[in-house]
Amino acid sequence: MNALEALVSLNLIPQAGSAHLESLLKYFRKPEAIFKASLKDLSAAVGRKLGESIKSFDTKRLEQELALARKSNLEIITIFDQGYPQRLKEIPGRPIVLYVSGNITVDDNSAIAIVGSRRASLYGLSSAEKFAAELTALGVTIVSGMARGVDTFAHRGALKAGGRTIAVIGSGFSHIYPSENAGLAKEISSSGAVISEFPMETEPLPHNFPRRNRIISGLSAGILLTEAARNSGALITADFALEQGRDVFALPGRIDSNCSSGTNTLLKQGAKLVTCCQDILEELNLIKSETIEDKDLPEKQEQVCESDEGALYRCIGQEAVALDELIEKTSLSSSQVLSLVLKLQFKKLIKELPGKHFVRN
Repeated sequence: MNALEALVSLNLIPQAGSAHLESLLKYFRKPEAIFKASLKDLSAAVGRKLGESIKSFDTKRLEQELALARKSNLEIITIFDQGYPQRLKEIPGRPIVLYVSGNITVDDNSAIAIVGSRRASLYGLSSAEKFAAELTALGVTIVSGMARGVDTFAHRGALKAGGRTIAVIGSGFSHIYPSENAGLAKEISSSGAVISEFPMETEPLPHNFPRRNRIISGLSAGILLTEAARNSGALITADFALEQGRDVFALPGRIDSNCSSGTNTLLKQGAKLVTCCQDILEELNLIKSETIEDKDLPEKQEQVCESDEGALYRCIGQEAVALDELIEKTSLSSSQVLSLVLKLQFKKLIKELPGKHFVRN
C-alpha cells in the first residue's frame, strides 16, 4: 500500500479525519506505515476504537473506490501532493484527500466564494450571477457549492463570462446533488473543477454540507454573501471563513425582506458592505488599481494596448456612451466588453455614469 492508497483508505473510515491523521503521522511518520502497524501501536496513537477500525480495514473497499474514481475520470489529490490547494492546506481540519473532476491551478489562489440562500429572490440570484461574471472577467476564480439558488447562479455567471469556477459538493461523485445540476457539473469540470472530500458512494446527507462549507471558505481569499435568511446554511460558511481568517463581504438587502435578514445581520456584526466588485478587489488586493495624476494621463493613455482594450478605449470619449453602443461599435461579445470596461476603470482611464454609461476620466 503506497501513500495515496493509505490516505484514501483512511478517508474511507468514518471516524478518521485530519486531526487523527496528524496524530498517526507523528507516531508512524509515513501514511503507508499506518496500515502495517500493530493494534497496540495504533491504539496508542489514536485510541483503541479507531485503531480497531484501521486494523480491520478491508482492502477490497480501497480497490472498489479507486475503480469508481477511475471510471469517473477523477483525480485524487492528497494533502502531500503539490496540486493540493495552498489556501486549503492552511486551514484547521483540512481534508485528507480531494476527489477532483477537472483541474485546480495556481491561478485559483485568487479565488472568491459566492454563497447564499437556496430560495433566494431575483435580487440575490441576479447579484450572484453579476458579481461572478465581473470577477471572473478580471481573472478571479469563483468558488461555490453547486446548490440550488445563489450557488447555481454564481457558477453560471462565471461560465457565461468564460472564467474559472470551482464547485465543492457535499456528496460523493456517484451521487451528484442536486440531480438537476449534473449538466452544470460537467460544464464546470471543463473550465474549472468540481471537488469533494467524500468517498464516491457517499449520499448527500444533511450533515455533509456544513463540512463542505469549510472547504468553500478554505479555498477562498474571502466570501461574498449576496442574500441569506437568518437560518441559511450560507451563514455557516461565513462562520468558517471568520475562523479561518478570511474576509466576509455581504450585499445589503431590504430591511423588510426575510431573504436578507441574515446578510443584514452580518453587516451589523462587522461584515464588509459591498456594492460593486471593486469593493472586494481593493480590500483583498487581488487587482492593483493605478492612481493616475492629471499630469500623467497622456502617458498612461499611450500605454493602453493596441488590441481589443485599445479599440474599446478609442470608442469612449468625453461624451457618455452606453454599454450597448460599445458592444455594437467593437463587435465584441457583451462579456468581453464588460471585462475590458472593468480593466479600463481599474486603470482610472474611464469612469462609469448612471445607467451603464461610460466617459473618459
